[in-house]
Formats: sequence, C-alpha cells, structure tokens
Amino acid sequence: MNAVTVSPKFQVVIPKEIREAMKIKSGQKIQMISYGDRIELIPIKPMKEMRGFLKGIDTEVARDSDRV
Repeated sequence: MNAVTVSPKFQVVIPKEIREAMKIKSGQKIQMISYGDRIELIPIKPMKEMRGFLKGIDTEVARDSDRV
C-alpha cells in the first residue's frame, strides 16, 4: 500500500508503480468518485480502446413465459 501527501494546493501524486500498472499517461483524464469514506480514481479509457471488450458475453436473456 502506498501513502501520498496532499499538497497545499490539494494535489496528490500517483505513485509510479500504480501509474505503470494502470497504464496511466500524462494528460489522461481520471474520474474521481467519493464512495463511503474513501476516494476512488478510475482512469477514463478512449472509446477506441473499449472496442470488443464485451466479446464473448452471454446475451441470452431469460424471459417470462407470457412474453414472446
């Protein structure tokens, strides 16, 4: 676990090993979410990178017997 310090301008630096593991690049957008008593940072990926990420997903939906 890595600890970071909040600067007087309320900035933090993401540790190098986390940036590399998450493939975060300089200038990349990151979504910040407050969840309970913690803060989560989620890298926003370009739409081109998202293409095909649902490949192989089961699209079969259970339907009620009275529906077509």
